[in-house]
Amino acid sequence: MRRRGFIPCLTFLRWLLALLPATALFAQVAPFPDDPACTAEDRRFMARAYELARSSVAHGNHPFSALLVKDGRVIFEYENTIYSTRDLTQHAETGLIGKATQNFDPETLAACTLYASTEPCIMCCGAIRWAGIRRVVYGTTSSQLTRVVELTLPPKSPAVHPPAILECREIFARTEPAVKVFGPLMEAEGLAIHLGYWPHDPVLVAILARTKKE
Repeated sequence: MRRRGFIPCLTFLRWLLALLPATALFAQVAPFPDDPACTAEDRRFMARAYELARSSVAHGNHPFSALLVKDGRVIFEYENTIYSTRDLTQHAETGLIGKATQNFDPETLAACTLYASTEPCIMCCGAIRWAGIRRVVYGTTSSQLTRVVELTLPPKSPAVHPPAILECREIFARTEPAVKVFGPLMEAEGLAIHLGYWPHDPVLVAILARTKKE
């Protein structure tokens, strides 16, 4: 006779075991403090960005998102879609800007704030610059993301997410000083999303599988 409650307990145990790798990694990646220049409104929209990042994972993609805000209202939002579209240029920021520039004039874009769940990469900074967006707020620092990936992989593994040579602040300072950058913001929440995702990313899982065979 099957004991009542056995299956729920087994399900809970599996869930707990799945959390162990992320818990161990979290102890090694401490979140940076919030940028004091960020506002309460920035926190509200960053919470939405992190919600979208989790949705991106649920849709089979990387845990990144971006949203465009004007006058306290979200006018466009986008998830990372590199796996579902098989297009490596479809980062959250580039995907958002590609759609937004088809729907809004330059004056509207210049008056917007772009919220990114993780610090924009060099490619995304280029898209932001050419779109004429003047304010960027990011959640999780790119160097922290790199650290999470490095900790997920065994030592001396090939670089999957090589460290960014330039931070987005430096990129904009060199190319378009009018763009103002704020962040990190609520990084603990962003790190939790990354720590939960990357040990299960298909590319990293394949690398880990090859490493075990060697």
